[in-house]
Amino acid sequence: MTYSRISGTGSHLPRKVVLNKEFEKTLDTSDQWIRERTGISERRISSDDEPTTFLAEHACRKAIEAAEVDPGEIDLFILGTTTPDLIFPSSACLIQKKLGLPDCGAMDVNAACSGFMYALSIADKFIRCGDVKKSAGLRRGKPDPDGQLEQAGNCRTVR
Repeated sequence: MTYSRISGTGSHLPRKVVLNKEFEKTLDTSDQWIRERTGISERRISSDDEPTTFLAEHACRKAIEAAEVDPGEIDLFILGTTTPDLIFPSSACLIQKKLGLPDCGAMDVNAACSGFMYALSIADKFIRCGDVKKSAGLRRGKPDPDGQLEQAGNCRTVR
């Protein structure tokens, strides 16, 4: 029976670091309150020169290297994101070109936090049915791009 497995992982973080102390300036909270409830001490915020495709491309390159896979062997590329660079073409297609992947299938999956699980599930189905031998799946989430950290309703915590 054909099965799928994760053979490599990679990540790439935005440069800008936002400490919990910054939230104390505009929200009724404290570093201690946030740490006790979430374990989070800092967040990373993307700048304008770090769009989804930039960060995802670097993470994917690391995953491909860790898996010791030739990019030419990848048959399918799936990106789980709610923050694509553009609606059309998909960010997956843009990353596919940047990575020099062959003419493989490439698509975005817009499913918020569960996007990566859906991307993995889709890749697994393609592999198990025999249509694909190697796939790359990626999740890219990006907090509010305008840095709207002064309103409690706009704050996101991701672990």
